[in-house]
Amino acid sequence: MRIAVNTRFLLQNKLEGIGVFTNEVCKRLVAAHPEHEFIFLFDRPYSQEFVYAKNVEPVVVSPQARHAILFYLWFEWAIPFALKKHKADLFFSPDGYLSLKTKLPQVQVIHDLAFEHYPQNVGKMASWHYRHFFPKYARKAKKILTVSAYSKADVIKQYGVSDRKIDVVYNGAKDVFKPIGPEEKQAIMQKYSQGAPYFLYVGALHQRKNIGNLLRAFEDFKDQGHPHKLLIVGRKAWGTAEMESIFNVMQHQNDVVFTGRVDDNELAKIVAGAYALTYVSYFEGFGIPILEAMQCGVPSITSNLTSMPEVAGKAGLLVDPFNVNDIATTMTQITNQETYLNLQSECQNQAQKFSWEKTADKVWQGIEKAMP
Repeated sequence: MRIAVNTRFLLQNKLEGIGVFTNEVCKRLVAAHPEHEFIFLFDRPYSQEFVYAKNVEPVVVSPQARHAILFYLWFEWAIPFALKKHKADLFFSPDGYLSLKTKLPQVQVIHDLAFEHYPQNVGKMASWHYRHFFPKYARKAKKILTVSAYSKADVIKQYGVSDRKIDVVYNGAKDVFKPIGPEEKQAIMQKYSQGAPYFLYVGALHQRKNIGNLLRAFEDFKDQGHPHKLLIVGRKAWGTAEMESIFNVMQHQNDVVFTGRVDDNELAKIVAGAYALTYVSYFEGFGIPILEAMQCGVPSITSNLTSMPEVAGKAGLLVDPFNVNDIATTMTQITNQETYLNLQSECQNQAQKFSWEKTADKVWQGIEKAMP
């Protein structure tokens, strides 16, 4: 079979979220199924690192799709032409976009429907585009894959899709995320937090991640005299004005460290060196940083909403992300040694439920179900 894959998020040195999913899953699919050919459809010049093996045929399809109008042109005109030209038998789309014009069977990955719940967090044009097309895509798809039981239930509720049409494939985390020894941990703490224990946020900085309330809670936590610092790791995305205004009036702003984006190897050390992850997003389809932390033996404080309780299991404390006092109180609670050690002891068991190998196997099962 010739399986075409939407690989427009495979961007060298810029893998985030969907790009990570695409990379981790596709390299495993290609290796595990040399009997099939994979046509990787990029929307710009690609890096050879993403041409994983001889059974991958990379193709650049214009125009570059990074705007609602260009999304339409790429998926409704350029993609059907490319699928026909390269004689594809099936189209697999890890970012959820499909083509309404092709008659080929299509497998869609819906990571989350945050745009349905928080349309104000994306631009008006993008919001309209998502909310107009994704219900159509869900109906068009031969098979839908989602990354959590929460997301599956949300797709069923929002779009009226049959339960039998959707499989949960979960996410994984790279093997580089693992515990480190005391000396290495001390070195990381010295490098980033002047030797103090630190709470950690990892991810792009935008409104849905609720960094404003995290900063408010950390300020209240620090007022109690705790020595901890707060590391915020990730690039600025959009909607950060509120976060910046809160930070600018903090009494303890010297205890907040913004690192920007770091590479995976350094990030793994930062995560493993953390006291706890503070991931209090309003909405997540999965929440990979929670899993990365668990693999490092680091418990989490995370939201009691959407998929996050499902991922954290007993290795995390749950909070109301809209309640600053709840977040601050829980930060104090996790400094209790008994509480902390109980959470830490659950990390390995919970983390073992997830892996990219399991994800790729589930994805392939979904593709097989859609094969003509």
